[in-house]
Amino acid sequence: MTDVPARKTPGELLRERGQHAGDIVAVRTGGRVVDLLTPIDPSAELVPIHASEPAGIQVLRHSAAHVMADAVQRLFPGTQVTIGPAIDSGFYYDFSRPDGQPFSDADLEKIEAEMRRIIGANKPFFRQEVSRDEAHRLFEGMGEKFKLEVLDAIPGNEAISLYRHGSPDRPEGTWVDLCEGPHVPATGAIGAVKLLSVAGAYWRGNEHNPMLQRIYGTAFPSEAALKEHLRLLEEARARDHRKLGKELDLMMFHEWAPGMPFLQPNGAGIYSRLIDFIRTLYFDYGYEEVVTPQIFDRRLFETSGHIPNFIDGMYFPTTLELMQKYAGEPLGQGPAEHGALAFGLKPMNCPSHCLMFGQRRRSYRELPWRVADFGRLHRFERAGVIHGLARVRSFCQDDAHIFCTQEQIEQETASFTRLLFDVYRAFDLSQVSVKLALRPEQRMGTDAEWDHAESALERVLVNAKVPFEKLAGEGAFYGPKLEFHVTDAIGRDWQLGTIQLDSQMPERFGLEYVASDGGMRRPLMLHRAVLGSLERFFAIYIEHVAGKFPVWLAPVQAALVTVSEKQTEYAERVRRELHAQGFRVTVDASSDKLGAKIRNARLMRHPYILVLGEKEAEAGTVSPRSRDAGDLGAMPLAAFAARLAAEAVPPRPGKTAP
Repeated sequence: MTDVPARKTPGELLRERGQHAGDIVAVRTGGRVVDLLTPIDPSAELVPIHASEPAGIQVLRHSAAHVMADAVQRLFPGTQVTIGPAIDSGFYYDFSRPDGQPFSDADLEKIEAEMRRIIGANKPFFRQEVSRDEAHRLFEGMGEKFKLEVLDAIPGNEAISLYRHGSPDRPEGTWVDLCEGPHVPATGAIGAVKLLSVAGAYWRGNEHNPMLQRIYGTAFPSEAALKEHLRLLEEARARDHRKLGKELDLMMFHEWAPGMPFLQPNGAGIYSRLIDFIRTLYFDYGYEEVVTPQIFDRRLFETSGHIPNFIDGMYFPTTLELMQKYAGEPLGQGPAEHGALAFGLKPMNCPSHCLMFGQRRRSYRELPWRVADFGRLHRFERAGVIHGLARVRSFCQDDAHIFCTQEQIEQETASFTRLLFDVYRAFDLSQVSVKLALRPEQRMGTDAEWDHAESALERVLVNAKVPFEKLAGEGAFYGPKLEFHVTDAIGRDWQLGTIQLDSQMPERFGLEYVASDGGMRRPLMLHRAVLGSLERFFAIYIEHVAGKFPVWLAPVQAALVTVSEKQTEYAERVRRELHAQGFRVTVDASSDKLGAKIRNARLMRHPYILVLGEKEAEAGTVSPRSRDAGDLGAMPLAAFAARLAAEAVPPRPGKTAP
């Protein structure tokens, strides 16, 4: 009988191998991140993770969340803790206070000071594996009812682990949480911390559950890194699309249409020009645009799989006739024509495009068929996740679907990738990372189909010499996908474009085409979007440019301001001439002082401000001030119009034959 080697912690193994260093907070082994406290196989390969690495910072933040919860319970006895994960920008913990009082800014200052004291004490973290019964008795004795719910939700075959920080030989003097880690070796490794805000949050994200208080914070290995992060946060607040959207009169919201934006004329103009820009490229890349209904019989969504898999995210309109016919019948029961569920608002365009493909007999000569749709979509997002234009319930995508043969997958994916990079360059989004999302555990189709699909997408990236990262298990249930992430002007990462390979929806709709040998074949379907949700892209782009739109997109391209009311007639003549050439121009001929007029125009971030005084009126000139280049001096109106015309042309990337 072979002896099983005793498990050791990564910290012990690193010391034995002479690899231990003070700033190592975890290791990567077997494809996962493990802290220095968790026992593993002593023969395992280890890759040290330093505190300054992204994975190391996440470990710091998870540990900082525990320290914050410890501080809260020290300062506010009787407060219960729920969950406290690390997130991309920091960490949070949700709390339930016995008095129901909200945490104030003064409370956050006290909590942060207590956290710094705990960090400065450099108390060790340590891990305990316990039985389910032991954990239950522990948290029941502590009165932590939320922790008992978390414990009950852990699958029966999983180990139960606790993390404490304090003195290992004095459990009663430590703070403890039900947690699988990872954590830093001791609190002193956490570095610099800052508590940022408090928000309400429902327990488990369900509005029917108790409302908790969520404290957000962040942590970095050094004070310098924290200060830079806080600077970027301040910049992000200044660029917030909700703030700028109000200041620039781009959009509004109303409680009678929650999560559904109203675009003011300024915003609607930009929105329309975004669509027109994409339409122009569609012509170059061989897409045909269609218009499809917004409301469908529920049978469409039963066929597509939305009823069984997506019903919680759908809207179901009804009619007075059906409401009267089925009054009093329980919701969701009865015949298919039940008033509440007879028809659905489409959350996606793909099912309607399948109907269009299948409405007549098609030949292989018609493939690939690239069909684009700017139809409005509706998805019921929960109130807690709605966020300005970035997360809405009513929106439009630059959505398209490509019906193609197996042999055309690579060609079409490569063409889409060129289109996407053309578009991103036009919007000065030059930092793009690509991720290949591979088969999830729960999926449709055979392994052979997945092998072929994943290999095809990977070959496109390799042949185009595009660096990419593989994401195991992150594909859609019907096929793998490429995700395109962009970095904005202040370093934030956003996922925009995607292309997904789907063999399941053509199967569900029974789609076929006549192949070259006369037999019937099933097409494949590529779901793709470049900007994604136009509302979300609009939000991201507002923040990317800080509301300073390029001339071709700007709601107003030139603002005319008069020195006095005497130039009103001349200002109107200049406006008419520029308007006749297709430029978007406003006039401020009010009695306000010139400085106030210029300041107001600057606040609206117009590309040009034209000052019109007595000299300009007599000479028939204008004196433009460029938002980006400063004063340009007096010039003939024709010269300015020529300059404006050159900058007002939408970018047109090089044409690529389909």
